[in-house]
Amino acid sequence: MQRRSILSLPAGLLFLLPAGAFVFVFIILPFFWIAAVSFTNRTLTGRTALNPEFVGLANYRRLFDPDRFFNSGEFGASLILTGQFVFFSAILGQAILGLLLAWFFYNHRGWVQSTVQTLAIVAWIMPDVVVAFAWFAFLDRDDGTLNQILSAIGLGHPDWLLALPMVSIIMFNIWRGTAFSMLLFSSALGSIPPSHLETASVAGATGLQKLRDIILPLIRTHIITVLILITLWTFNTFTPFLLTGGGPAFQTEVVSIYTYRTAFQFFRFGMGGAVGMVMMIINLAFAIVYLGILRSQKAHA
Repeated sequence: MQRRSILSLPAGLLFLLPAGAFVFVFIILPFFWIAAVSFTNRTLTGRTALNPEFVGLANYRRLFDPDRFFNSGEFGASLILTGQFVFFSAILGQAILGLLLAWFFYNHRGWVQSTVQTLAIVAWIMPDVVVAFAWFAFLDRDDGTLNQILSAIGLGHPDWLLALPMVSIIMFNIWRGTAFSMLLFSSALGSIPPSHLETASVAGATGLQKLRDIILPLIRTHIITVLILITLWTFNTFTPFLLTGGGPAFQTEVVSIYTYRTAFQFFRFGMGGAVGMVMMIINLAFAIVYLGILRSQKAHA
């Protein structure tokens, strides 16, 4: 007997209409507007604010001009800094640390696990401005908590935000994102049948052997998903601006800050639109690569 749908097709579309309108107004429409602006010389002030001119690929040629591409403060240098920032803070930092923390608390359940997970959620949902202000105080050269600890053990008190700005924003982003990564991996570990680990324990497997031979193979699809999320989030995050403003001397000007400076400090909307389109293509490339890896793993599973 054929089952009848509770809602007819027109009724279902009617329920989807508000969400569809929201996506169209706030995602699709701005995307096409930015794409169109990227081919013009639109600015916020001056003659081209009201009457922008079509310049074709001039903005893109300016971004990828080989004579200035790798100069400090230019798009190429910003891309290199962003690659370093993503690799060290997202892949080596958040992913690995989040997995290790999730594995540790998976083996040590109880009130400690619940407390840490609650604190991780609180750390994740706190506003960026509040977190950045706390870290600004934490890294302060004279009165910061970190330098107070280092001075007490005889390691000096470096000016983190001036002498080591990239290290500072990497540490900040690892702390900010590891909580989210840990929660995702904790959810993945919760999907593993306990019998697998119990059998390994009976066979005398160590914790490292369980992690290597059982846990990682079983959650590899979750690992890819986590990598997609934290890579895209880190690539597009703007929170380093709250600590360093992209300085000193453009040393922490990741692509998101470069886009902001181009569009909203220099008011070159056309150039900013071109940067936004390139960022979208890079994001899409990240997603395609990760999803391709995920699909190949499923095919061999």
